[in-house]
Amino acid sequence: MATRKMRLFSSISASFAVLFTLLNTGRCDEQVPLMLWTSEGTSLPSQSPPAAGHIVGRDQLDAYLHTALGSGPRNVLLFLQDKMSIEDFTIYGGAFGNKQDSAFRNLEGALLSSPSPLVLPAVSWPGSNAVIGALQDQLETSPLYMDAETLGQLRLNSSSPALLVFRLPYGTGSDLMSAKEILSGNDEVIGQVLSIMKTQSVPYLAIYTALQPSQEAAAALSLEVGAGGGRSLLQARASHKEREQERERKRKVKEKAGVYGPVEFKKMELYQSKERENTCILLWATGLSVSILRGGRWDDHDLTPSTFGEGVTPKLHGSMCDQTKARLVLNYEDVLGHRNFKLIFAMSQRHYSVSARRWFTMDQVELEYDGTKATFNGSRSIYAPAEYSYRCDAVSSFRWPSLFPRSAKDPANQWRVSFEDFQIQGFNVSGQDFSYASDCAGFFTPGIWMGLMSSLLMVLVLTYGLHMIMQLRTMDRFDDPKGPAISVPLTE
Repeated sequence: MATRKMRLFSSISASFAVLFTLLNTGRCDEQVPLMLWTSEGTSLPSQSPPAAGHIVGRDQLDAYLHTALGSGPRNVLLFLQDKMSIEDFTIYGGAFGNKQDSAFRNLEGALLSSPSPLVLPAVSWPGSNAVIGALQDQLETSPLYMDAETLGQLRLNSSSPALLVFRLPYGTGSDLMSAKEILSGNDEVIGQVLSIMKTQSVPYLAIYTALQPSQEAAAALSLEVGAGGGRSLLQARASHKEREQERERKRKVKEKAGVYGPVEFKKMELYQSKERENTCILLWATGLSVSILRGGRWDDHDLTPSTFGEGVTPKLHGSMCDQTKARLVLNYEDVLGHRNFKLIFAMSQRHYSVSARRWFTMDQVELEYDGTKATFNGSRSIYAPAEYSYRCDAVSSFRWPSLFPRSAKDPANQWRVSFEDFQIQGFNVSGQDFSYASDCAGFFTPGIWMGLMSSLLMVLVLTYGLHMIMQLRTMDRFDDPKGPAISVPLTE
């Protein structure tokens, strides 16, 4: 036990040495930390942590993971945070003796109780993004995106490999206390998951890392440490200013190119006695249009300029979201002669025991105008895992339809809706970016059907030609010019 704690504390000491080395070199925003541990009673081959100041590359990270998975448990828990840097542990981890104020109590307890902890303070980014791919290749199984509630309904087997991914958010605001609260909430999720795994008595290997560095924490810590030295402080401010200028430049380039951000619906949540605003629905499209049948012709109206673009703020009153249902309401005025017009996206999610995961569906797309409601059903075609967003090049009710009128008498039969380059997410939204997109493109696209039909036609022609060649027969008698002529009776 003493040897294990000494090895763990030496790893943590090395991480702090890396911290101050990175602060001095000004490259602290290019690495993410990675922590690996096993369940109690499960040990791994001894692996030496990297030397202080050493940055672990992708090949070395693959070697660490290969060694851990070679003789370790086949059930892997991957806690994948949106952003993280070693500075998060310095600022919020009680690293200077104030352990009561630590935001990582469950994580620290898991590392101390594990027979084989491994702390990699600096893993090169974006090479760290390959962690989930490396685990998937070595375990030869697909990842399952889970939450603590879903894990409680799942029964794991120590002999069958499983890669369970738990996505964790990260605070993107300037309020340091809010970032600490989010990290504390992530630590509670880790504690709940480990408690569930302990009740199931299944050995596991756990990994805690992030998709990208958290530049906010790095900048905050650089300002604090640099307060004692003017040169470090100026360097930190200069680098922060350069990043802001780069973000502003990219924003102007996007605006000039006509690229705009998604529609966001935010709701107020009470988190540890404090209210905060979180994005819970995202919508993006290059075209939103509706058409109505009048006098035997279709009248079109483009809703895109009123929904997206610079300086455009769509009216979202009536929208709502919770753990199982989401409803995005876009309010318009003077659309095709209707004073008040609403475009509504109604979504829901639930757990499917067959796939052992949660899925969300676009239940309905509704048009409300002057007290009338037209309803299109979309649950048969528009669906995705609950952790993903849904994307499709074209969603319409008339050309390759994925939206269908609710009934033959529904007013939706007089309407057409069309969404181009459509993407939506109503659950598990993290920040202002969409999650991994589940695309609507099926396996048998029109191009594939054309190729199959052409190949089938060529095979049929070739088969007919071979059949005709096989039916050819040679004569069984031949005329000899030196002998008498052949007489073939008519009876033959």
